[in-house]
Amino acid sequence: MGPLTGIRIVELQGIGPGPFCGMMLSDMGAEIIRIDRADRVRGGDPADPPNDLLARGRQSIGIDLKNPAGVETALRLIDGADGVFEGFRPGVMERLGLGPDVCMARNPKLVYGRMTGWGQEGPYAQMAGHDINYIALAGALAPIGRDGQAPVPPLNIIGDFGGGGMLLALGMVAALLEAQRSGEGQVVDAAMVDGASSLITSIHGAIHAGGWIERRASNLLDGGAHFYDAYETADGKYISLGSIEPQFYAELLELTGLQDEDLSPQMDRDGWPELKRKVAAIVKSKTRDEWETIMEGSDVCFAPVLQPSEAPRHPHARHRKSFVEIAGITQPAPSPRFSRTRSAVQGPPAHAGQHTDDVLCAAGLSEDEIASLRDCGAVA
Repeated sequence: MGPLTGIRIVELQGIGPGPFCGMMLSDMGAEIIRIDRADRVRGGDPADPPNDLLARGRQSIGIDLKNPAGVETALRLIDGADGVFEGFRPGVMERLGLGPDVCMARNPKLVYGRMTGWGQEGPYAQMAGHDINYIALAGALAPIGRDGQAPVPPLNIIGDFGGGGMLLALGMVAALLEAQRSGEGQVVDAAMVDGASSLITSIHGAIHAGGWIERRASNLLDGGAHFYDAYETADGKYISLGSIEPQFYAELLELTGLQDEDLSPQMDRDGWPELKRKVAAIVKSKTRDEWETIMEGSDVCFAPVLQPSEAPRHPHARHRKSFVEIAGITQPAPSPRFSRTRSAVQGPPAHAGQHTDDVLCAAGLSEDEIASLRDCGAVA
């Protein structure tokens, strides 16, 4: 029974950050009703769920939102909800008749979450885009990569999931908490370009202090420092080092055999390239397993660089039960953890429209009403 148990939220099916937000809220106990497009409903065996893990833990109903009866059906579900969130371009929900003004007039306590890349307004608001574009404009992409090379896209973690879905989930929870006190809902406007900017707040502080060089791999945390980077091992794998503090750095020098050499000071940037070559050569002389044997249990600030498929098998992940198996698929367990109202995955991903009848019955519709909606194509 997670901390959001008793909260009901309607999700308008989208991609990437929206489903991630829904997954987080569901993992924390919220009841999520996901409205999938009627034309996506293809049936499917509940015993063989889809592999879309971001869709785990909620019910799915298939509705045609271009059908007036479908729109009214969606509104009836939203009437009984604490929150709703969508991830369409600005203006789409208003054109469908499901904008915040309409929904909140019927349900004044409703928290209405909006997820976009560029925001609800601005010169870029109506442009298409993806994670790489949003983090590029936010200044979060430029610092990532090697000196002399192009920026490296960090998957879609910073824009879609960190600056997008996670901040939308935080905003929804904050607004739901406030609505319980005030009795009034509000709109939560989460834009990935804003969220990505927020994630690099500390870099703006470093720029103001004169401690940031706008050249890739030239700073403390961007791979410029020899004591904060990933290094290849003898077997073609990698280890990570993060020995920033002096006492941790001293231990790094000891375990790599560099403690007796005449080295430039740790924070002397001019000496970093040569020291990086030294560390790289030493790390390359042993396998990843050998370095684990040497460095595990130390304060070097070390970890092996694991592939996603390796991470669930690591002893630390096993001890903490950081991964769970649901319907035969190993996946990350809910995070963060709560001592009393523990989170849990509420179930595997549903096939689109799998719970249409169940959801409509729970919303108070009769069998005849459901049959009528199906006959006119409003639901699937």
